[in-house]
Amino acid sequence: MAINLEKGQRISLEKSNGTKLLNICVGVNWGAIVKKGFFSTSKIAVDLDASCSVYDENKRVIDTVSFRQLKSNDQAIRHSGDDLTGDMSGDDGLDNEVITVDFSRLNPAASYVAFYINSFRGQDFKDIPFASIRIYEGTPTRVNEVFAKYDIANDSAFSGSVTMVLGVFYKKNGEWKFNAIGAPTPDRKIEETVITIQNSYL
Repeated sequence: MAINLEKGQRISLEKSNGTKLLNICVGVNWGAIVKKGFFSTSKIAVDLDASCSVYDENKRVIDTVSFRQLKSNDQAIRHSGDDLTGDMSGDDGLDNEVITVDFSRLNPAASYVAFYINSFRGQDFKDIPFASIRIYEGTPTRVNEVFAKYDIANDSAFSGSVTMVLGVFYKKNGEWKFNAIGAPTPDRKIEETVITIQNSYL
């Protein structure tokens, strides 16, 4: 059964049978903004960008994977590609962007893998009807087993923000764990978010 994550919760990447998760997918799903008029409603496409950055034990940036660079230099992290609209017809249950991580192939110097979302058009998170992250085994098009879920929609803490840090995978005693952060930041660009994570969330 999937774990429903809460902010600040830390979990180990261990399945119910005791084996470790080495290949994971982090999927992000979101909806279009509904704008209500006097006589009708319309939907506005939302362009969220899921990204991740890799840091070493000294918090120095090793690599960043985003819509600009779909693969990490070590080929261990891959991005499914840029989704420019979100779910225009309501929640279809599928992830709009998926980043896959093979921990066994990561650069040996990697100690942190941080995931975050930027609203490309500067659309306020409070206006987006639903948004969620899930960690699962499978591929970008097939879900074998959901390991953990994190609902980031309708949280007043995100009002006025266009960037959020979802969480950080971190290595402790040779094992990878996950810290669900769920914090908004004032950043407007990916480059700014990379630095904010470096200074505050590792």
